[in-house]
Amino acid sequence: MPTRRLKSGAARSAPIFAALGDETRLRLVARLCAEAPVSISGLTAGSDISRQAVTKHLEVLARAGLVRGTRLGRERLYELETRRIDEARQYLDAISTEWDDALSRLKRLVEGG
Repeated sequence: MPTRRLKSGAARSAPIFAALGDETRLRLVARLCAEAPVSISGLTAGSDISRQAVTKHLEVLARAGLVRGTRLGRERLYELETRRIDEARQYLDAISTEWDDALSRLKRLVEGG
C-alpha cells in the first residue's frame, strides 16, 4: 500500500510525466537543458518539426509547469522550470525507496528472519 506521501506526490507529478511521455517533448526538454534559453526558431533548426508543432509541444510543457517563455523583442525565449523537474525526481526517489523497502521485507520473509 503506497504511503500518503506517494499518493500526494502522484497527483503533483502526473502532469509532468504525462508531458514528458511524448518523445518530441522529451527531446525539447533535453535541448532546453543544454541550450536554454532558446527561441522556437532555435528549437526547430536542424529538425523536421514545424514551428507550429514545436509551439504546441511547448504549450503542453508550459501547462505542466516544465518550461516558461519570456518575450524578448519579437521572439519568445523558452527555458526549463527546474523546480518541476526536481519535484518529479523526488517523486521517483520516493518510489525507489518504497520499492527497496518492499524488497528488504520480502528478503527477510524468505530468509525466515
